[in-house]
Amino acid sequence: MNTKDLVDLQRANESLFEIDSNLNRLVKKIELLSYLNPLNTEKEKQRFFASKYTEDPILKYPKIKFHPYKLHRMLFSQRLERITDQKVQKLYQDIIYYYANMAQCIQTIGEPKKFYYNSLRLYGSPTEKDVQNAQFILHYSNETERADMEKIYSPDDAKAYFDEFSKLYDFPLNIKLSTAIAADAMVSNSTQTLLIKKNTKFSKNQLLTLANHEIGVHLVTTYNGIEQPLKIFSNGFPRNVETQEGLAVFSEYMSGALTLERLKTLAYRVLASDSLIKGYSFSDTFDLIHGTYKLNRNDAFSITMRVHRGGGFTKDRLYLSGLKKIYKRHHRGEGMDTLLTGKVTMDYEADIVNLQSLGLASPITHRNIAFKENKNENGTLDFILNHLK
Repeated sequence: MNTKDLVDLQRANESLFEIDSNLNRLVKKIELLSYLNPLNTEKEKQRFFASKYTEDPILKYPKIKFHPYKLHRMLFSQRLERITDQKVQKLYQDIIYYYANMAQCIQTIGEPKKFYYNSLRLYGSPTEKDVQNAQFILHYSNETERADMEKIYSPDDAKAYFDEFSKLYDFPLNIKLSTAIAADAMVSNSTQTLLIKKNTKFSKNQLLTLANHEIGVHLVTTYNGIEQPLKIFSNGFPRNVETQEGLAVFSEYMSGALTLERLKTLAYRVLASDSLIKGYSFSDTFDLIHGTYKLNRNDAFSITMRVHRGGGFTKDRLYLSGLKKIYKRHHRGEGMDTLLTGKVTMDYEADIVNLQSLGLASPITHRNIAFKENKNENGTLDFILNHLK
């Protein structure tokens, strides 16, 4: 959409664009993960190990850079009745409630009960089917160790790899090394930056996995969202995690990077999230993953920390259910373009189509290259994904 067309569209929908712009200013600082990544993970990990897995970590978090009550007041002061299309008005109502919940989540980080219940409102809890799917995956024996699974690459090697990979896409790649992220790599949507964990090593398979996950989906939807007329595509629709992470893991699968070990990691995350619902402490969840399921202690700690951070965070349960839904969608022959328009979700696909029909959403510029051809050669993965409930 050129500048003149956009100006004409904004004039025709003046109230909508005013509200959309207001929300954009208000929610810029509400990137939950930037507040939820502990500042002292490594130190507390060593203390937990030294205590023979008995003394739960005491995690510290970044300071909040906004006033939660003031933000709530500004969010609910938006005059949504001025939006003439009833479906669009309802969408923005849902968006305001979603960001209000997100602000509450950030406000209560480190207050276990409060944060946990706020997290449940945003991300829900694993269903019985989710738990059964996780257990189904974990009953498979580990595959033989492959040469491309050996962790020999430094963060600088990873940066060089991602720089080269990004040439397949028509957008800039900003990379920053960080000591304050829980994952080995993640995208900061607000700064359009790929963050790489400083003190870690990567395998060749992991680099391929992260490239197709973080660049192939998370940055693709970041840049597609920025190019939309409405800022909500960039800031995020309600409950977009399951769709976005489902697309990202499906990108791993299509590129041939997905392994049974990676799928098991997603299964462990479901069981760890389920342990929260059952009232497990950090030590209890760690014992489940490391003691009962025999995952090595470093990976078990990482999974446990991701789920227990903040006071109980169930987001990680959504990767597996998201993959299942996107995989089945692909096998039904349904396209992915609508889901790549920004930080959107399958639940609001009809709203995206409505916005497109009103000229308020544009076709995508950037597509995922892995979706063009299925390079998976692992029959076990296909069998598992075809039989998830």
